[in-house]
Amino acid sequence: MVESQSYTTRRSSNPRFETIIPIPTTPTNEVRFGTSSNIFTTTTILPPPLLTTLIILSWYLSNIVVLLLNKYLLTFSSFKFPIFLTMLHMLSCTFYSFISIHFFHIVPFQHISSKNQLSKIFLLSAIFSFSVVCGNTSLKYLPVSFNQAIGATTPFFTAIIAFLITWQGESIQVYLALIPVVVGIVIACNSEPLFHLFGFMLCVGSTAGRALKSVVQGLLLTSDSEKLNSMNLLLYMAPMAAVILLPISLCIEGNVMAKTVEKARTDSVLVWLLVGNATVAYLVNLSNFLVTKHTSALTLQVLGNAKAAVAAVVSVLVFKNPVTVLGVSGFGVTIMGVVLYSEAKRRLKVTAH
Repeated sequence: MVESQSYTTRRSSNPRFETIIPIPTTPTNEVRFGTSSNIFTTTTILPPPLLTTLIILSWYLSNIVVLLLNKYLLTFSSFKFPIFLTMLHMLSCTFYSFISIHFFHIVPFQHISSKNQLSKIFLLSAIFSFSVVCGNTSLKYLPVSFNQAIGATTPFFTAIIAFLITWQGESIQVYLALIPVVVGIVIACNSEPLFHLFGFMLCVGSTAGRALKSVVQGLLLTSDSEKLNSMNLLLYMAPMAAVILLPISLCIEGNVMAKTVEKARTDSVLVWLLVGNATVAYLVNLSNFLVTKHTSALTLQVLGNAKAAVAAVVSVLVFKNPVTVLGVSGFGVTIMGVVLYSEAKRRLKVTAH
């Protein structure tokens, strides 16, 4: 699954270090996302509440569908190439991002201003590739429900990595809120019927990589000339990630392109599954951008916390993997910890102002 900007990325991607006393007014959508005319800022016949609801539903649907398709392709079909699958996702994101920005003008196109900025984006692409590959590969060994439970611990890794890199700690309330995040996942691990150590390590690596990307992005792309919105950042990162992943796929997975073509000749459904999967991978990023645009930060936190739980429930209904009461309880404790963490961060931000 390709997700260019998680909640933690949005939270920390544009830190401000100015000591300005007056609190500025909340910027309008035109300021935040550009003033150029696009298909999402022009007048629509849909009432704003209905439009927002449809965007949220599309966000949920695209996230759940790409997870289920990844799991089906890598576990139940004859296609067993997670690195190559991730590269297809990156190629899809490159193609659709170009069309969306240059033809549909979803956001104004932003140019790379320097070689230094380009090198920073390449570093983010490498971290992004590592995170997505680990996440997709883990689905070969773990059920989606457990994958989502581990992914919910992103705030814990973000806090730890941010401290290790910047040596700037959080408040005691924030660290206390992380305790149930860790306790919950420990409970879930101990009671997961389909626990797989290698899959668990991959999923932890994916979650840590996602947190590392958000922290590094906040440190690297800080100047006004280097800041990119999520859609332009995806436009630049996706082709770089594809270039990184292709030789890795060929080295680890063999002549994967020839194998895929051979499988496609005998199984036409596989072709449509791969095309559909890659397309939905881009829609995850697009819908994520639109939800960020059309909702408040608090609403986004609540929706993000609920999304993991919904995806876990749907996956259990579809794949019928066994779950235990203790495992569900552990997942619930982790989600509760994430909610407490988000609330502690929000209150800390309000107090700072």
